[in-house]
Amino acid sequence: MTRLTTVARALITAFAAVLASTAPTATARASSDPKAPGDFVALRSVDPTIIQEMRYVTPHTFVGERIDGYRQPICILTRPAAEALHKAQRKLLHQGYTLKVYDCYRPQRAVDHFVRWAEDLDDEAMKGEFYPNVDKARLFADGYIAAKSGHSRGSTLDVTLVRLPAKPTRPYRPGEPLVPCFAPQNERFPDNSVDMGTGFDCFDTLSHTLDPRIQGRQRHNRLLLKSTLEGLGFVNLAEEWWHYTFKPEVYPDTYFDFPVSRKSLTSAH
Repeated sequence: MTRLTTVARALITAFAAVLASTAPTATARASSDPKAPGDFVALRSVDPTIIQEMRYVTPHTFVGERIDGYRQPICILTRPAAEALHKAQRKLLHQGYTLKVYDCYRPQRAVDHFVRWAEDLDDEAMKGEFYPNVDKARLFADGYIAAKSGHSRGSTLDVTLVRLPAKPTRPYRPGEPLVPCFAPQNERFPDNSVDMGTGFDCFDTLSHTLDPRIQGRQRHNRLLLKSTLEGLGFVNLAEEWWHYTFKPEVYPDTYFDFPVSRKSLTSAH
């Protein structure tokens, strides 16, 4: 081996060592994720009796896959919203019901995932369940998808009622036949919620909280949820019977992007 070759190999080895020491590792990237402010809490630490069925951690979504930013199936909210929800739960337990949340704080990266999906007009894998009557090209114009979501501010949640004793909801099986979200309750996906007239995340005008076509027990169930939550400071989004925001919001103008994970919380909850 010549001296030139030895020197060259030594330089290459040294350069490789420098690259290895400066390349970000997966651990380093994870630790660089933004953290939640101190007044965000895990709902379970405030009320462990509220059922959490965090849909966006699963493939049972209108996108058909787990959503970016959802690393653990936990509900995170600002503390005032979580404490108000706890008060609602106490009222409902006395009436034989429990609350169940489908989604709470939602990181901006998840909203970005929704936007990318909505822009891909060829991906209609879940149309048969979640938006049978809606042209995917109109999801933005009709307000079903937007570039920003109130969920990212930490005081908005998607919630329903479950009659006690609560029966489990069976897991969704990817590839199973899809049934429209507005089909009769005994035909659509077997959620353990009371009958609200449609399933969660149903892109249809039947999801409007006070749609006049929703009557009888279905309307009663929607109004029970609505009156209970509004009596404690929540405001319903008229187009979605499941969507509520606690007012006044702690962060009315801030859209956070920390992951849905216990590690995002600044202290143990």
